[in-house]
Amino acid sequence: MSAHPPLFRFQTYPAQALRVVSGANIGDGIGLEDDALPGDIYRLATGHQTKRLAISDADEGGQHRVADGSDVGTAGDALAISACHMLMGPSGEVVEVLILTHQSGTGEHLHILPLSTLKEDTEYELVGTEVASAPERFADIASVSFLSGTHLTLASGKQVPVEHLNVGDVLLTRENGPQPVRWIGFQTRRAIGAAAPVRITEGTLNTSRDLRLSPQHRLFIWQRRDELGTGRAEILVKAELLVNGDTVVREEGGHIDSYQIIFDGHEIIYAEGIAVESLLVTGQTRALLPQDLALTGSAGAAASAAAMELGDDAGDDVVERLSRASKGEAEG
Repeated sequence: MSAHPPLFRFQTYPAQALRVVSGANIGDGIGLEDDALPGDIYRLATGHQTKRLAISDADEGGQHRVADGSDVGTAGDALAISACHMLMGPSGEVVEVLILTHQSGTGEHLHILPLSTLKEDTEYELVGTEVASAPERFADIASVSFLSGTHLTLASGKQVPVEHLNVGDVLLTRENGPQPVRWIGFQTRRAIGAAAPVRITEGTLNTSRDLRLSPQHRLFIWQRRDELGTGRAEILVKAELLVNGDTVVREEGGHIDSYQIIFDGHEIIYAEGIAVESLLVTGQTRALLPQDLALTGSAGAAASAAAMELGDDAGDDVVERLSRASKGEAEG
């Protein structure tokens, strides 16, 4: 089993990609403390490409690590969620970026994880920085959420909108039968950038209605035929990996109400008739939970889920191939 299985994958920029073009730190990339002063004007230069940063579960001490398969760093390198910068664009829009500190054998490196879309050759003014809340902002995009209006299946078979659920309600799980809900989290967030939800349209992958999920949310697929060459029948696939611009799309704009569902363990439940995961308690998502909630992250559950997950190098036509796999149909 991998020593550092990937739990999250995000597209990041090196800090030098976003440089000060006017202000106290002119010419420097965005940084921390005195290297990021309110009033400095930044610009993302043309031609900078994002690189995939894979992150493993944080350990008991809260230490994040670069995961296997990352395009940034080496597996096992230490990571820290160091700050959240607020930048204002020319039209008054606020763009938030997380600054991640990466410790490698060659020293310390800073990376930008945009929470909103950064546009090339656009000037942004730094208007504020938060440090203490930065881990919570990361947890916001790392958590798996069901959007308001999503129907979940009770143990009785009845489907109810997630916003009508209460702690103690019993849902049907794939592996462990009826299980009571331990905790329900609620957030209202802007539907932009890394938080923009994914809509899987009715009928796609056998959904009974349109299903809207957070991008990092994983669906459970049982393959009757190994269409994707994974070597196993059971796979998990992130919603964002399914986006094809047609039957599965990203929805940008406005605000969304989202709910996180926790059981005694990580479960596969049913949303709009298909199997999806509940929130996996990890070192990252723990920041969202009440301190008095007696739950701990399970490294075993995280590693098991990572081992089942379809990598983001799966290629094109993922939805069509998964549809054939779940039905056992041959191509063409």
